[in-house]
Amino acid sequence: MEVQLSRLESIVQQIGEAVLATTETVDRLANRVDALADQVQQQGYQIFALSDAVQTLAENQDGALERLAQLTEALQRLVTTIEETDESPS
Repeated sequence: MEVQLSRLESIVQQIGEAVLATTETVDRLANRVDALADQVQQQGYQIFALSDAVQTLAENQDGALERLAQLTEALQRLVTTIEETDESPS
């Protein structure tokens, strides 16, 4: 009977150690998952900021292209005026 009790105590002790080791492992895993979640959240913020910057850049480019088109049109009118002036008799 005492041998069985000793074996039972040993088994219970091993189970307790396994539970403690598992608990520590789960705690470490939870901490790593929390850290990963924070990183993912930060990357989400960075992606949002980058998207906003790209949108602003695209809007600025559209404005610049519009102004360039206006400048091109004005230069074409100027060239036409100069050509007409050169062609007219003095």
